[in-house]
Amino acid sequence: MRLWPRAATVLVAALTLLLAVSPFEGATKKKKAPPKKRVAAPQVSAAARAASVKKVADYLEDAPRTIAQPGALVPVFEQLYRLGSDATKSPVHILHFGDSHTAADDWTGGMRDLLKEKFGDGGSGFSLAGHPFLGYRRFDAHGGGSPLWQSQGFRSASGDGFFGLGGISVSTEHAGQSVYIDAECDFLEVDYLQQPGGGDLALYDYEQHLEDFSTDGTLGPGFVRYQVSPGQHRFSLKTLSSRPVRLFGWVADRNSGVTYEALGINGAEAGVILHWDENMLATYLQRRSPGMIVLAYGTNEASDVNWNPETYQEMFSSLLQRLRHAAPASSILVLGPTDRWYRARTGLQPLGGVDWIIRAQQNACRENACAYWNTRERMGGKGSMREWVAAGLGQRDYVHFTSAGYRKLAAVLFDDVMEQFQTYKKTRQEIADPSHGHAN
Repeated sequence: MRLWPRAATVLVAALTLLLAVSPFEGATKKKKAPPKKRVAAPQVSAAARAASVKKVADYLEDAPRTIAQPGALVPVFEQLYRLGSDATKSPVHILHFGDSHTAADDWTGGMRDLLKEKFGDGGSGFSLAGHPFLGYRRFDAHGGGSPLWQSQGFRSASGDGFFGLGGISVSTEHAGQSVYIDAECDFLEVDYLQQPGGGDLALYDYEQHLEDFSTDGTLGPGFVRYQVSPGQHRFSLKTLSSRPVRLFGWVADRNSGVTYEALGINGAEAGVILHWDENMLATYLQRRSPGMIVLAYGTNEASDVNWNPETYQEMFSSLLQRLRHAAPASSILVLGPTDRWYRARTGLQPLGGVDWIIRAQQNACRENACAYWNTRERMGGKGSMREWVAAGLGQRDYVHFTSAGYRKLAAVLFDDVMEQFQTYKKTRQEIADPSHGHAN
């Protein structure tokens, strides 16, 4: 078994900027709840839909393009700047953690496509092993597996906390079980649980046998990394014995470009990450060396009676501090919850809990020097989800978006981030060359 240490520490230039500053639970079986009644969206005429499309467009045009604490994005901006100008072109990794908005991979997929178009394709990065739950997908990497794998983690995070980077693992004690992934890459990494008595695995690239390795060892994070020929691959792993094997995921990287890695769990709240083994999460974060960590939570917490503004802010601040400690050279960007409606006695109404979730997240980000993007405000403010649904950009549950809606959110977020990036580049150039941009 080969364990490869982290190659190097990312050095980030500290520059002064003139900137304003219902889920699947794996093998756990629960009593089936009675089906929820669908929230019926009103029938929308073509004229009404066109009017709503215009209103949404006006929202997005008129809303302030504000990222609070934008100076927190300096580390990732410096990496992106070097990626565009440095001959070495070191890849930039962005990890996006979140709930079902993230798990759908439409919002994240839109950001991924836009970033890769501008800065180059760095590969799919980290993705979960096998097919850990119904509906799991990544648009930039496709995988699956044989049937005798059990999934652990998810939104409850029940168990030993050994869930790897994505909060979900798959395990088996049967010989002959396999997982695979189709990906284009220059490097492959397999992340797994190293454990006493762990089983052996055979790695293949299409039909070519690459190597056998063991997952046996002291309990903790395990990984093997390989350099492969550039291009498209189908990698597969096969268990060689009836000893236990637990897999966390694949890492498929290219030599240069950007990865935008979607780590979403349906129904999750931000606090789920605090239930993952801290040392294991830190190890894998350090191996990814992310330029930026994106957190997109709050939709589920807004209706959770177990939270109040004080306890939620305390929890969210603790999460930011844990991530900062594990990845001190990374930018952290928090995306606030979107607008959400619920069915009241008087009919559909905006969910008030979103208000204090936003305030608590904003306070935690100010306290911990993290950037904040107020998603609800940017999409039109409280109550705006009604127009998104009428425009065909939101789903009839008044919580989620259609694929087109998520892609529109991605385009707006990308534009806002890139606007700050352009300001950063201009400021950086002026600091490096005070005569830059001035007439002689």
